[in-house]
Amino acid sequence: MRATYADSVRKLSLWMRRHPVVGDTTIALFLGAFDMLALTSPMGGTTTWIFIVIGGGLILPLVIRRRYPVLSAYLVLIAGVAQLLTHGDAGPTVTDARMRLADIALGISLYTLVAYVGRRAGLLYAGWLALGTGVWAAWRLEEKEWFFGVVVVVVIFAFCWALGEFIGARRAYQNEVEQRVKLLETERDQQAKIAVAEERTRIARELHDVVAHAVSVIIVQADGAAYAVRKNPDVAERAVKTIASTGREALTELRRLLGVLRNDDGDGGEERAPQPGTESLSELAEKVRKIGLPVRLEAAGKLDDLPAGVSLGVYRIVQESLTNTLKHAGPGASATVKVTRDDERVLLEITDNGTGRIAEHTPAAVPGGNGLIGMRERANVFGGTLSAGPRAQGGWRVTAVLPVQDA
Repeated sequence: MRATYADSVRKLSLWMRRHPVVGDTTIALFLGAFDMLALTSPMGGTTTWIFIVIGGGLILPLVIRRRYPVLSAYLVLIAGVAQLLTHGDAGPTVTDARMRLADIALGISLYTLVAYVGRRAGLLYAGWLALGTGVWAAWRLEEKEWFFGVVVVVVIFAFCWALGEFIGARRAYQNEVEQRVKLLETERDQQAKIAVAEERTRIARELHDVVAHAVSVIIVQADGAAYAVRKNPDVAERAVKTIASTGREALTELRRLLGVLRNDDGDGGEERAPQPGTESLSELAEKVRKIGLPVRLEAAGKLDDLPAGVSLGVYRIVQESLTNTLKHAGPGASATVKVTRDDERVLLEITDNGTGRIAEHTPAAVPGGNGLIGMRERANVFGGTLSAGPRAQGGWRVTAVLPVQDA
């Protein structure tokens, strides 16, 4: 029974997280319902329709507070200023309209900015609230009410700020845990791919040995058959049969091993896709965007007729650079990829505006230390150069030059 109740609560919580407007609308409805109870008594210093309009201005923006936190907060603040101007002094026998339950929306907005936007936005908003509170206390409160009113408002706003700090820290921790889980999954997949690549390398060596042995046998038997074809036809016939048998065995073994190499799973299924090149950069950028990293791709020059090796090298360098950005640039980062070709070379520049620590971009931070090393090696193969390092304005830059003529 307890497990069923806990599962139901968890499902409801997850559903509410996916649909934040529902929860915010519920808060606004409850707050509006209790605020409108004040209409049962005459309003002090204001009229009923002004009271209702200002209440709507304070409460309705809460519906979008998590989707558009800054816009919602400042709409509430504008309504608070309007309340300050329209809600006057309360008489001795009527409801005090200078303070109302809907004013809690100001504290909710402060909490939302601190938790979902950041301290800087929260401090700016708190400054406006402090200014408004001071004007309200000096203008609308009597001298004997001033101290108590200000203390109550400050306590409420301080509580909202503290709650925003707590929830913001919790959200940041959850986001970091999610990023680490994704990173671990990515590293696990990469380790599996590395293991597969190592196995295919071993198979390729076996393939070389098998084919080399078979060709050697065929050559020896062919030479023997050439010498014996006239003097000893029986020996020549056996040599020719050996050549045919060895060739068939080599062909069978070659097909079997190639079947393993062509299939990613090693089960003889579909062949591997052709090696990517510069024509696949747009697809690569789109894949990275779907993962969550905004990428802007800029290409100039004739990239379609690059040599296959250079084209593949360009793709792999861009791919590895974007992978490192995903791992180490931190949340909210974006990347720019520039590929330019002139008559004799291809210029690459991959930059990001990440906030990750510089040390995290070094090869030592990449499992096995092969990230930047592999990119440099790929550039050196074609007689090019590659450099990587932090930018003065923040983030990371990878630049590479690959000669076309030398390739």
